[in-house]
Amino acid sequence: MYRSHVLVCGGTGCTSSNSLAIIDALEAEIAKKGLSEEVKVVRTGCFGLCALGPIMIVYPEGSFYSQVKVSDVPEIVEEHLLKGRLVKRLLYDETVTMDDVKSLQETDFYKKQHRVALRNCGVIDPENIDEYIAFDGYMALAKCLQEYTPEQVIQIVKDSGLRGRGGGGFPTGLKWSFTAANQADQKYVVCNADEGDPGAFMDRSVLEGDPHCIVEAMAICGYATGATEGYIYVRAEYPIAVKRLKIAIKQAREYGLLGKNIFDSGFDFDLHVRLGAGAFVCGEETALMTSIEGNRGEPRPRPPYPAVKGLFQKPTTENNVETFANIPQIILKGADWFASMGTEKSKGTKVFALGGKIKNTGLVEIPMGTTLREIIEEIGGGIPNGKKFKAAQTGGPSGGCIPASLMDTPIDYDNLTAIGCMMGSGGLIVMDEDNCMVDIAKFFLNFTVDESCGKCTPCRVGTKRLLEMLDKITDGKATMEDLDRLEDLCNYIKANSLCGLGQTAPNPVLATLKFFREEYVAHIQDKKCPAGVCKALLSYSIDPDKCRGCTACARKCPVGAIEGKVKEAHAINTDKCIKCGVCMSTCKFGAVVKK
Repeated sequence: MYRSHVLVCGGTGCTSSNSLAIIDALEAEIAKKGLSEEVKVVRTGCFGLCALGPIMIVYPEGSFYSQVKVSDVPEIVEEHLLKGRLVKRLLYDETVTMDDVKSLQETDFYKKQHRVALRNCGVIDPENIDEYIAFDGYMALAKCLQEYTPEQVIQIVKDSGLRGRGGGGFPTGLKWSFTAANQADQKYVVCNADEGDPGAFMDRSVLEGDPHCIVEAMAICGYATGATEGYIYVRAEYPIAVKRLKIAIKQAREYGLLGKNIFDSGFDFDLHVRLGAGAFVCGEETALMTSIEGNRGEPRPRPPYPAVKGLFQKPTTENNVETFANIPQIILKGADWFASMGTEKSKGTKVFALGGKIKNTGLVEIPMGTTLREIIEEIGGGIPNGKKFKAAQTGGPSGGCIPASLMDTPIDYDNLTAIGCMMGSGGLIVMDEDNCMVDIAKFFLNFTVDESCGKCTPCRVGTKRLLEMLDKITDGKATMEDLDRLEDLCNYIKANSLCGLGQTAPNPVLATLKFFREEYVAHIQDKKCPAGVCKALLSYSIDPDKCRGCTACARKCPVGAIEGKVKEAHAINTDKCIKCGVCMSTCKFGAVVKK
């Protein structure tokens, strides 16, 4: 029995910040102080506050240390673990008050969250099946196999109101029932872990922090739908997730939780991991299955749907990581428990990867119906540097943006669809007044053009033409007629593309046109970028009243575009200027003006 447990984040974010070296240093220092029988070090998954890594929590106190360095380890061991005194300089500032140290759950970041899919992340060692079992792991699978028929399991999932967390929001129980209704000599379960949206890392964190819950959920799905084999399709760019998945599958087989006759029920189920090569289109379920089969990842026409002809032309159920992560808890706690959270048509919680212009970047899991204002201002800690919130991009390249005027919109599937956005897989990119919305639309469309598989003309050619139109606008060469053509082409691509990638590719353009049309007009008619981002429409000048003639800007200018004598006002030769902004960042007197 240990008197203290030191939990250190071993997710990708903290690992890249050297958390593994901290674990090694901790274990060495603890041994040096003779505390190895009293203090246990545990490598966990993500705690959520990614910007504060490396993160360390010491229990039973719950002391939350952030941005820990290897050089801090001796002090933590000596003061906290040996003498029982907190190292206050390393504590997360929001847990420290004038008189006391509060728990992490009392901070603004955590107190409105409700962790279901992330319940074990940052709590257990993801490479130890015994720790997962200690937190009721595989109890849901046992309950299904011993107490419920496959039809009853599907009904529980239906009654819970769980909808697919991969973007479309299709009812999960209904999808399972379609596969179950089809008779075949072989059926499959597929987990979509091909998380391709820029800024999204929800599924990666679940796989890294709680891989056994996905193994268990897929086995439950297999039992409910009549499948005996499953595939987890995960990005090769997620080496930690891949490693932990393989460890979890191996451990589950050794414990008899995968393979033949699980829990002496007569049910057989096994899992395989397949690595994706980074194609965004393989997030689409039919393209994903085509890739698993060893072919080029391209979508198939639907119908037939995967429930009829999916992987290897057999009935297949496909869900994403977060969807599966909810299943064990729904089985253990009941459909009513899950349905009690969220809104009327969007039950449960949703995990978001909060990034961009926000103080608390990281993972959050909130009940459906939480407003964007609560996420930005309370959980996220607001916009840094006193800037104003402008918009939040949801759903990545397939989504749209929510402007400041709609900050009080409750976040769920139907509300987002009503304002021309979509939930997507859960990326939430926050933008402030310094972001150009035309440039944002161009960024996401550029990504989509690169990722189009090229199978259908509306997507292959149409998105390229859209990008050319946006380039024309940001270069100040477009007309108002081009703006009308832009909108018409967006609607054509949506209506005629083969798969979800092409059908949703115009969404960032349409959403920014809807809410920020004045920025497009400013680029076209005034030849100005209101946010000062689009280089072709910028000009730099020097205010002679503020210039001290120090020559610092002239010495830094890479093209010699700044002219003037020492102690005299300088000027910028606009013909030479490449608009790099070095002069503005160099000037200490605020003399350089960007228009």
